Amino acid sequence: MDTIFALATARGKSGVAVIRISGPDAKSAAAKLCGLPDAPRKAELRTLRHEGEVLDEALVLYFDSPQSFTGEDIVELHLHGAVAVISSVLAALSEIPGCRQAEAGEFTRRALENEKLDLAQVEGLSDLIEAETEAQRKQAMRVLSGALGEKVEEWRSKLIRAAALIEATIDFADEEVPEDVYPEVGNLLDDVRTSLERESAGTKMAERIRDGFEVAIVGPPNVGKSTLLNAFAGREAAITSDVAGTTRDVIEVRMDISGLPITFLDTAGLRETEDKIESLGVELAKRRAELADLRIILLENRGDVPLIEAEDGDMVVVGKADMVRDADFSAVSGDGVGRILEKVGAELSTRAGGAGLSIRARHRSAMSDAISSLASANNQLAVSPELTELIAEEIRTAIRSLDSLVGRVDVEDVLDEIFSSFCIGK
Repeated sequence: MDTIFALATARGKSGVAVIRISGPDAKSAAAKLCGLPDAPRKAELRTLRHEGEVLDEALVLYFDSPQSFTGEDIVELHLHGAVAVISSVLAALSEIPGCRQAEAGEFTRRALENEKLDLAQVEGLSDLIEAETEAQRKQAMRVLSGALGEKVEEWRSKLIRAAALIEATIDFADEEVPEDVYPEVGNLLDDVRTSLERESAGTKMAERIRDGFEVAIVGPPNVGKSTLLNAFAGREAAITSDVAGTTRDVIEVRMDISGLPITFLDTAGLRETEDKIESLGVELAKRRAELADLRIILLENRGDVPLIEAEDGDMVVVGKADMVRDADFSAVSGDGVGRILEKVGAELSTRAGGAGLSIRARHRSAMSDAISSLASANNQLAVSPELTELIAEEIRTAIRSLDSLVGRVDVEDVLDEIFSSFCIGK
């Protein structure tokens, strides 16, 4: 494989910049610019030179294959973070035969190909790089640590055992099998299927932690929805006015609440109107409210009937405490606003507690396919256990679905999409 190099830290001026070199010629390429440390994983100060010109003073360290991130020889150059220094070193490396600039995600892709990471861990690493909140960081770290891969290996080993037992009856069809294997096979299939269903049920919530929850603020016109959104955001995110129908579109504000990424939606006031533009806004408000994870339903007065039906976890509140008796909050003074945010955070944190290790729709699809195959195998085992070839094939299909989850088979079509989200130096 080619030896690749790239800036591994953010572009622009910084205190320190790291250039990473990986591949069979990584150490010889770095040696042309500077001397290497005496031993792996030992950083030493070296002077970088190219064609007799001093480029920089840098800390240099290397990692021997396979004890590195990519599984290949890796050299890291820790430079001063000046743009000119970085450019000069990258230019010097590009002139060394056999070295080329890395493509987006190529370091991580080599880690996958060299079995340093499985595909689920690669996705966890991508999510860790993009993490904005504590919940996102924790979830990404769980996946990056290999926890999902360990579960898949557990499921896979049980299915391999079940397949081996079934195939033994095929191999010895004309002979007496020493014991009845079908009860053990049935128990193994039931065990894996139950565990898969439990894990699959938590995928949607894990996706919400990664992508963010949505909380819609709904109610009639002039009830204070935009003022409440501004109070949440601490800025003028939405225009407020005494004129009913000011909000026509959905205004979004993304926040970190209790470590969760939450987008609050300010929607058009719900009412019957002959204004075509406003009516479109009302319909959009209803659709977004239906799709939201939680709704804050504002009322003018205590006892008013909500214009949309509250679901479990929704909050029905009365605003304008500075004007209305027995109100829950005042967006103008800020009294009670913090309590609403705390309740939103508590409700969504409780839901987030049910998140599984699988974090993407691709994971859910692979597990769903495996569950379907195991259901077919179980049914066949109960109805016609003598059709062992069909049962064995269903088990093998389930194993292939699990293999695709961690990147063992049938994932070439998703690799380009996954690695395109990585930066060049990763």
